[in-house]
Amino acid sequence: MSTTSQVTDFSDLFTDLQNRVRVTTAISATETQAKRYINTALQDMHLGTDYKLPWAERRAVLRTHDDYTTGTIDVSIGSTTVTGTSTLWTTANSYGENNARTTGKMLIGGGSDPYRITTVGSATSITLTDRYVATATADDATYIYFEDEYALASDFLRPIDMQSFSDDLDIPLIDRKEFRRRYPRPNVSGRPRVACLLDLGFSGSSTPVRRVQFWPYPDSTYLIPYTYVTANLAVSSAGVEATALSANTDEPIVPLRYRHLLVMRALADWYRDKKDDSRANDALGAYTDGMLRLLGDVETGTNRSWLRPRIGSYWSAAKAPYRRGGTSRYDINDRFDRME
Repeated sequence: MSTTSQVTDFSDLFTDLQNRVRVTTAISATETQAKRYINTALQDMHLGTDYKLPWAERRAVLRTHDDYTTGTIDVSIGSTTVTGTSTLWTTANSYGENNARTTGKMLIGGGSDPYRITTVGSATSITLTDRYVATATADDATYIYFEDEYALASDFLRPIDMQSFSDDLDIPLIDRKEFRRRYPRPNVSGRPRVACLLDLGFSGSSTPVRRVQFWPYPDSTYLIPYTYVTANLAVSSAGVEATALSANTDEPIVPLRYRHLLVMRALADWYRDKKDDSRANDALGAYTDGMLRLLGDVETGTNRSWLRPRIGSYWSAAKAPYRRGGTSRYDINDRFDRME
């Protein structure tokens, strides 16, 4: 890094941090510590403010899966095996997706209880997660295969608007508890009108599984645009995004003119952990001041002048709209009710 240039990549950032605290560079343990502080600062900069930072915003389009009803099925009471006749569950549709997938659910014989699908074994074989419960075995029965849960973008962190999943299709977001209370059984089809976000654990990997659930379940193929905040805060020299800085040439997604703030935040943490409270407070103050200027710089168009009329007279009239003889409608003698 040139002595006159702005800090740019990961190497610049952790080297600048070490120079500011006056430690010897190129020592593995110290360098590792400096890298950790820089990555912590990168996360801290976006914590709680990411929905205000335009470079952290992303846009994606979700395509829903049309429901599928071709053929008939047989399933015995207490069984999880569904056998199809004239079904084409493993055949790809026009979008290259199989007609039935393990992410879907099934309504059997006109029933209202949806069954989750564990395995799609073949064009005529499906395994349910739960055993089939009914008063009679389903023979040559009709069915509806549908999908109401969909994967989000791999770097999805949170929606930009916490109350709306898609402004384009006017699909509001509600919390999981409210969604379960209002729509306990996803057995109604139509254009999606409500959504909630699901956190489904890790499914055998270290990557969290996040999905969106719609009500009613889609009765056709819809394109649903949505905006979100990315979890990927770093990018490699080859343009590959990642959640954190790793290689020396990696760069934060933060614009160049603001990257020195990462060093100030890391500096505050470094001094804090070394019990140098005075220097920690100075560095934190510089970081806070910089963040305030950053937010003021990127929130262009949010502060507007508004003309507000004098509403005192209107407010007074609204309190007593039906005056008769100097008494308002809300009198204690019931004159209004007697139409006097």
